Amino acid sequence: MSVPLVDIRNVSHRFGQLAVLKNVSLMIEPGSYTILLGPSGSGKTTLLSILGGFVTPSEGKVFIHGQDCTAVPPAKRPTTTVFQDYALFPHMSVGGNVGFGLRMQGVDGATRAAKARDALALVGLAAAFDKKPHQLSGGQRQRVALARALVIEPAVLLLDEPLGALDLKLRRQMQDELKAIQKRVGTAFIHVTHDQEEAMALADHCVVMNDGRIEDEGPPERVYARPATRFSATFMGESTVLAGTVTEAKNGIVTASTAVGAISLPGASPAGGTVALAIRPEHLVLGEAEGDVALGMAKVGDVVFQGSFRRVLATSILDAALQFIAKAPASATVQAGDTIPVSCNAQDIILLAD
Repeated sequence: MSVPLVDIRNVSHRFGQLAVLKNVSLMIEPGSYTILLGPSGSGKTTLLSILGGFVTPSEGKVFIHGQDCTAVPPAKRPTTTVFQDYALFPHMSVGGNVGFGLRMQGVDGATRAAKARDALALVGLAAAFDKKPHQLSGGQRQRVALARALVIEPAVLLLDEPLGALDLKLRRQMQDELKAIQKRVGTAFIHVTHDQEEAMALADHCVVMNDGRIEDEGPPERVYARPATRFSATFMGESTVLAGTVTEAKNGIVTASTAVGAISLPGASPAGGTVALAIRPEHLVLGEAEGDVALGMAKVGDVVFQGSFRRVLATSILDAALQFIAKAPASATVQAGDTIPVSCNAQDIILLAD
């Protein structure tokens, strides 16, 4: 059995009496792009800081390449961190910034310059070697910070919300570039964000965190299509969630009683009789379709045009607390005030323990 590149074992951490990480265990494979995703206060940045050596956990161990690095300082562990604010030296040239880590390692000037030029070429900034950071755009400065981190050839590159300061268009462009660079260099990237779209665009390993714990982890396609928990279903993308009570479970079919009636769907009954049924917006049908599960009538409260689709919010007539979130075609004529039937294919309903 191969040894994982990073092995986090039973890590907990407290700031005073506040527990910010609670018995977290996680393995990172070589060459992977891992996203730590969660809301503010979920513990993702603290976990990244522990990986980088900036924080020593209250409990647990961190192994990198099979070596115990729990108490190893940042400069002596095989990791490098890219921060959101870039942290470039304004008085140094771009080349000097990129070569700074090599300088601290005692690498000679000629070798340092050659490696810095190679790293800048890797991120598409070969011509910026002699410029100063203030002469570059935000996206270019972010790429300089990335080159500076990669030039020392870390085993693991840690990215702390690196795209948070960029505008939407530039952020999307940098997402594409980050993924391409990671594939070229083969270094394991561990990237913190609270942006679900960013996570799905970049990750091949998505870790959803909440309240100091890991709620869900796996390929983003699986985490989105079949989330493990109710929190994961509502944080990794949007979902309509119905509360239900299991009334029957046999032959691979679970029947649950809900506010909109009995719903039968494929699956195994979770432990306990209370469940949640989650439905992604693209799977809700505004209208009746033959063979679909009828979810009752709903009154449309808001319709937002979002380019390729319309985001529709509608409240169930049967349960005022139930709000449907649907994606309708851009050409749909639905509008606020309409009362419409809502349905869904049973195969697209996600069964969760409540």
